[in-house]
Amino acid sequence: MRQVYINGEFKKEDEAKVSVFDRGLLFSDSLYEVTSVINGKLIDFNNHMKRLDRSMKELKFKKLLNHEDILAFHRKLIELNNLKEGMIYLQVTRGVVDRSFDMPKNEIAPTVFAFTQEKKIIESEGAKNGIKVMTLDDMRWKRCDIKTTQLLYASMAKTEATEKGFDDAWMIRQGYITEGSSNNAWIIKGKIIMT
Repeated sequence: MRQVYINGEFKKEDEAKVSVFDRGLLFSDSLYEVTSVINGKLIDFNNHMKRLDRSMKELKFKKLLNHEDILAFHRKLIELNNLKEGMIYLQVTRGVVDRSFDMPKNEIAPTVFAFTQEKKIIESEGAKNGIKVMTLDDMRWKRCDIKTTQLLYASMAKTEATEKGFDDAWMIRQGYITEGSSNNAWIIKGKIIMT
């Protein structure tokens, strides 16, 4: 059984619990990062941490997380789950407090959890052959620069795309691609790579 990390502890996946009063559950008041793992090694970890810090600042989280601690539990998860290729999903919520639209005035402990997932990256069909995407209007809030867990519209877009025979969707706002529903957009035009 897979081991997960939650609030400083490693637990079997069926023993890890999040409170029903967690703001991440009630308001999507949470952030996430997904770091690829290839040959048991984390890919681009430092840039993921920079983006996490920036997102935490934008959402006015009271305290940033220690990157060395995050790196340590990422590496331990790779070891515990014998992950060779796949990803580590990290989520940080504002924490547990009675439900209120006002954000807590006092510092509360964030909920931090992470898990591994096996996934083909190098030899995936998408990496070999590319993917077929459709475009949809971007109906999300305009702060897609913050990596929040508000992913319902992205899930709806991905579902619509696959139901119509596509692999995924790109969301468009005012003629510009803002984001993929579950992919990164890499466009090669001549000798230029755009992402």
